Amino acid sequence: MRRALLFAACLASPALAEELPVRAVTLSNAGLAEIERGGRLEPGATITFRVPVEDVDDVLKSLVLRDPAGTVEGLRLPAQEIEAEAFRGLPLKPMDFENRASLLRALRGQVVQAGGSTGRLADAEEAEGGLRVSLLSETGLRLLLLREGEEVQLTDAALAARIARAAEALAAARAADERQVEIRLRADVAREVSFATVTGAPLWKPSYRLLLPEATGEARLQGWAVVENRSGADWAGVRLSLVSGNPAAYRQALYTPIRVERPELPVRAAEQVQVAADTGPQPPLPPMPAAAPAPAMRAMRMEGAPAPVAAMAQAAAESTAGRVAFTLPSPVSVRGGETANLPFLDARLPMERVWWVQETEARNPLNAVRLRNAGGAVLPDGLAAVFDAKGAYLGDAQLRALQSGEQRLLAFARDRDVAMTSSAASAERPVGVELRRGVVVLASILREEVALAVDPRGARGRMVLDLPRRVGAKPLFTIVAEGDFGLRTETVLEGTPTTLRFAWERDGRTEVPILDQGLGDPVLLRWREIDVEASLRRLPGGAGSLETLRSVLQRLPPDAAGRPALEAVVAGLGEARRLLDTARAAIRQYATAEAALGRARAAAEDRSGAEREEARRRLNQASLAAERAGAAADTAWEAWQRQVSEVLTKTG
Repeated sequence: MRRALLFAACLASPALAEELPVRAVTLSNAGLAEIERGGRLEPGATITFRVPVEDVDDVLKSLVLRDPAGTVEGLRLPAQEIEAEAFRGLPLKPMDFENRASLLRALRGQVVQAGGSTGRLADAEEAEGGLRVSLLSETGLRLLLLREGEEVQLTDAALAARIARAAEALAAARAADERQVEIRLRADVAREVSFATVTGAPLWKPSYRLLLPEATGEARLQGWAVVENRSGADWAGVRLSLVSGNPAAYRQALYTPIRVERPELPVRAAEQVQVAADTGPQPPLPPMPAAAPAPAMRAMRMEGAPAPVAAMAQAAAESTAGRVAFTLPSPVSVRGGETANLPFLDARLPMERVWWVQETEARNPLNAVRLRNAGGAVLPDGLAAVFDAKGAYLGDAQLRALQSGEQRLLAFARDRDVAMTSSAASAERPVGVELRRGVVVLASILREEVALAVDPRGARGRMVLDLPRRVGAKPLFTIVAEGDFGLRTETVLEGTPTTLRFAWERDGRTEVPILDQGLGDPVLLRWREIDVEASLRRLPGGAGSLETLRSVLQRLPPDAAGRPALEAVVAGLGEARRLLDTARAAIRQYATAEAALGRARAAAEDRSGAEREEARRRLNQASLAAERAGAAADTAWEAWQRQVSEVLTKTG
């Protein structure tokens, strides 16, 4: 492909630019990377570095410069839409740079100097032996054949400079996922400068190797960190720090052009004058009826004995409030786009092997260790691969952030050699009563118990159990800790089958009504107005409440509060039951007498002569019997009512 001809322009010499190397990197488990660059900067030199487009917002937000002798003039970088901005207002487009002929044709009409002649560029085309250029001068059309190395020079220096910047932007746009940033500093001397930026980055991921001894003692915890370099620059011999914390981190669209919408005001013009032509009078119309008002519009809404494990270099740990940083002891080199797994911890921690029960319904407990952080720094969250003293893999365990001096349980497997069976039961024990009008309030203690049968099959050791909290219930077992796990308790297994019992107690209150308030005051109740048999369970002394209170009285301790009063109420209701049964019998007799009276009345109406007289005699007898039965029922009902009134008086 032929070389494109050069455009000469009077442009200022660019300032000396230097790209400072990366000296230190701090990776955070919050998905951030603080990258520090530094080096010696000459007088008048600027700093340049490349950054991925997605990190530009963070660079603009977080850039911090350290310069002992210079003054910051500012930061420059291409616009987000490089091509669109660079070619805005130019007479050519990016596709015109395809070859030299298309570039010159896009500049037709511009005044140029070429081959010793000056004129407006009319056309350009490839020809045998070179590039044929047509210039329109004051005297006519001049044809030139330009050979390799000859120059076409724009006389408009400003336009030439803009085209040069457009070409530069076109080259930058070919690396659309990166931007080159320039920091301009003013200084008269050479000096050491540095700057740091905080950008988004893949979070570093700790993983652990937990090596357990044969018995309780010290476990060895080795920490490895998985780090990824996605910064766009190589890290060569940098100081690497790994930070564990919980900082607030935000993004803001600082690099994206944001335009604020404004209301558009119309251009005001002279008011138009419209005149309707006179078409003459028309015949009058009869009056129209009044129209209904238009509905209002509603607003719209929107919604073997292995070799010893290799030693690892220990990172220097530095803790501050809510943050711990592990700085690796040796420089680290990670090329851009590369992933590394780097050791940062080799510690010995006091440990104890335990069984851990998180769910009593499980058939087997978990194999676990209790670790204590004897170091001075927080151990960050991570996954630990657990090995025994011979190097056999036992399982994986989740390690949550462990403060200095704190303990954690790490479960790594289920122990199928230890069998468990659980059961649950509950019981209620009355402890006192309180009487209110028509109601007996029973105070009781509800006991809930979980029994766990454990067979360790000869194994000895400590078992840690986590039991759920029960709202309003008081645990009756020893609690060693509380947390998200609920209530933690411990016991020691001696190798033989045993049953562990864990109980809770809560206070309870039960109301036992003596009468149904829906029937009203029983003193005012008339037996002729209700179906006594159908309402039997709703009446004081009827089936139900008396049996319940008798059962409560049997279970109530002799010295329980309110027992004498309850005894009196139960006795009174027992008498009410007897009187109610008497009243029911009398009511049934009345019903029988009423039925006989009805038959006698019908017989008297059907007879005549001597038989009619006999029927009337029997009717009188039946009527008297019905009256006597009704009176007996009234007497029995009133006796029941008096007894009920007495019982209600005892309940307040």
